[in-house]
Amino acid sequence: MLILGIESSCDETGIALYDTERGLLAYALHSQIEMHSEYGGVVPELASRDHIRRALPLIQKVLNDAKLALSDIDGIAYTQGPGLSGALLVGTCIAESLAFTLNVPTIGVHHLEGHLLAPLLEENPPQFPFVALLVSGGHTQLMKVTGVGEYELLGDTLDDAAGEAFDKTAKLLGLAYPGGPAVSKLAIQGSKGRFKLPRPMLNSGDLNFSFSGLKTAVLTLANQNESDLQTKADIAYEFQEAVTEILTTKCMSALRQTGLDNLIVSGGVGANKRLREQLNFATKRKLCHVHYPRLEFCTDNGAMIAFAGAMRLKALEGSQPSHSFTVRPRWDLAELQKPQ
Repeated sequence: MLILGIESSCDETGIALYDTERGLLAYALHSQIEMHSEYGGVVPELASRDHIRRALPLIQKVLNDAKLALSDIDGIAYTQGPGLSGALLVGTCIAESLAFTLNVPTIGVHHLEGHLLAPLLEENPPQFPFVALLVSGGHTQLMKVTGVGEYELLGDTLDDAAGEAFDKTAKLLGLAYPGGPAVSKLAIQGSKGRFKLPRPMLNSGDLNFSFSGLKTAVLTLANQNESDLQTKADIAYEFQEAVTEILTTKCMSALRQTGLDNLIVSGGVGANKRLREQLNFATKRKLCHVHYPRLEFCTDNGAMIAFAGAMRLKALEGSQPSHSFTVRPRWDLAELQKPQ
């Protein structure tokens, strides 16, 4: 079964082709970072318009790369939510229109399910069950995953997500958008030990997170000290250490509480080099294993949507094509069910 995947939830247009027998065949991505950087963040209307411009040429590109035609497609998966309403509608309309023309089924994919399953695209994928850390600009969650559509929420952020805290810290330090990579890059120049930031909920006894207070502590530090480059770098270093220590500690607690020994890390913050270093060290010491998607699949991409859609469409193989233009800007991952 050949599945076309379309991702358009926010500021990246991602297209991919996944075959249930041959694996990932081709993928392409256009990022809107340069366009939105002028405004210091994502402008929803501009994002939607850019998806309209980019999606069809990218679909043609992946077809050409795979040496396939539209008529070879057996199904289309697209991001139905959560995300920006207008951006989601672009992907939905393109997917449903193509599917109607080709008389093939569609499947609306939960964006976070795509991220959660992305490590399964790698050469040595983890086996179910495992603990998953979803860590991005909008979400920081720990899940117990026993299969596709079988997700148990173990811990969630009570306020800001980790990626959101990175972005807000970047603004406080006068860094450019996107904030996460900017803070991480500056942290390399930072000195250990000059500043000490709190580790909110590190010893809370549960698996929840809170990053709002950490952001406020960064603001206090920034206001109390000179705004020279070295000071900013030292603050960035300590901020990154605080976030990665919290995430690592909670992940290890989740593995211990569930009795599992496999951890997967997905989402944009999962590309953070320092986080990977700490998780690699901690899991190795406890004889556990940690799995990541390749760096280009940590951020939003079409491959994860094509794969997640393929897993669900395969279970529905033989059913009659149906079409819906409904998007779900707000969609709880816990609402998903195992494909029947």
